[in-house]
Amino acid sequence: MRIDYIKHRFSFYFIALALFVGSIVLPFVIPVQLGIDMTGGTQSEFQYTGDFQKTQVESIVTDITKQPEFASKSAINTTTVYKVSGENVFVVEVGFNSSSDISAKDLDTIKTDFQNMLTAKLKESTGATLVRYVNIGESFGDYIKKTAYLTLAMIIVVISLYIAWAFRGTVEGFTSFSFGAVTAVSLLHDVVIAFGLYVAASFFFPEFKIDTFFVTAMLTVLGYSINDTIVIMDRIRSNLLIPANKKLDFGVMINNSINDTMTRSIFTSMTVVIVLVSLFFFGPQAIQGFALALIFGTLVGTYSSVCIAAPLLYDLTRLKK
Repeated sequence: MRIDYIKHRFSFYFIALALFVGSIVLPFVIPVQLGIDMTGGTQSEFQYTGDFQKTQVESIVTDITKQPEFASKSAINTTTVYKVSGENVFVVEVGFNSSSDISAKDLDTIKTDFQNMLTAKLKESTGATLVRYVNIGESFGDYIKKTAYLTLAMIIVVISLYIAWAFRGTVEGFTSFSFGAVTAVSLLHDVVIAFGLYVAASFFFPEFKIDTFFVTAMLTVLGYSINDTIVIMDRIRSNLLIPANKKLDFGVMINNSINDTMTRSIFTSMTVVIVLVSLFFFGPQAIQGFALALIFGTLVGTYSSVCIAAPLLYDLTRLKK
């Protein structure tokens, strides 16, 4: 079945715009769950023998956070417990608040006291021993956040400029910057909406946090999405070079190009999604958030490549040949 994407493009634009605006507003409405590499915190690895009782460990961690020296100062904001796949090791991650009421020296003391109590309690109750401890400062978390923003922005700009360069001079009277512009819009669309969907998911499942794994997933999404977009753009370019198509309306030709590549786009995306869903449900717990971010990014990227990028190219040019 062939769909007229040009005819229905404003409906596609409306859906994309609604999701885009919603994704920008959402972090101001609900709290964003940030990983300790973004906010600062501690990560402790414990080795154990026998069976891993996650609920028991979580109960111990929760009891410690309720101790007066920690609860009264509201120093702890998040705790996460997960098992390392294939090893007799589990990890306890603790995020700490940084405010004017708690000095840097006091915060370090709180971290040390919490870690000592946690190690002693787990040793006493489960026999687990501490094998690795990482303390991430707030300044490092701020650096990671700033670097993430800068990296994503630079990648979008560089990819868009490359697309404009790669498509230069292929069709007489057709500026290649149109290809670059729609690429930038579609990539920004993918990152922002995937972020919004992930934030919404983390509201119901706090274990999914914005961390370096999420940033890596977004960079991967950009690479996948541009690959799908290039296939459609290249088909449009090929059709523009066919003499017989000079008599066709530009919208008709773009619509034909999208439908020509639709099977390839759907099959490729579904294959990737099937793998990611399997990884999400059956893979290690530590990378579930990474897999979920990729699932959102893949679906949104496919939508933007088919329903946004190509129709937007039509609106930017309005060529008749």
